[in-house]
Amino acid sequence: MKKIEVITGDFDAGAEIANLSTLGGGAVASFVGQVRGDGDLIALELEHYPAMTEQALRQIADKAAQKWDLHGITIIHRVGRLKIGEQIVLTCTCSDHRQAAIEACAFIMDQLKTAAPFWKKEISRNGSESWVEERASDVEAAENWGG
Repeated sequence: MKKIEVITGDFDAGAEIANLSTLGGGAVASFVGQVRGDGDLIALELEHYPAMTEQALRQIADKAAQKWDLHGITIIHRVGRLKIGEQIVLTCTCSDHRQAAIEACAFIMDQLKTAAPFWKKEISRNGSESWVEERASDVEAAENWGG
């Protein structure tokens, strides 16, 4: 089972984890990313091109399913204007064993940071806006998984 969604509203991480828990695996791993309160940041605005983004997320899920024996994968990513503390992304994986679930979940997040076409703009308290550039550490983390 693969669930891939790009949404504007919030998501219920607990409900999504519970859905994967019904698939019969012995392990469910999850990660929830939130808007950080860095400096004078008040919001983050995420944009995307729907057809490209959903295809990229499906490709990332497919790669994870090829690398690990998984019962299910959930990827939910929000777009639009998000305030500090709001949830941005959820990745969940379900497998028979914890190692596969944890590694697959980490792999998906590392790939999302570099391979998924989202554009992020930081909005500061003083009204200034700036686009977020790709971080070298994110590229390195994604590359560490190999092809």
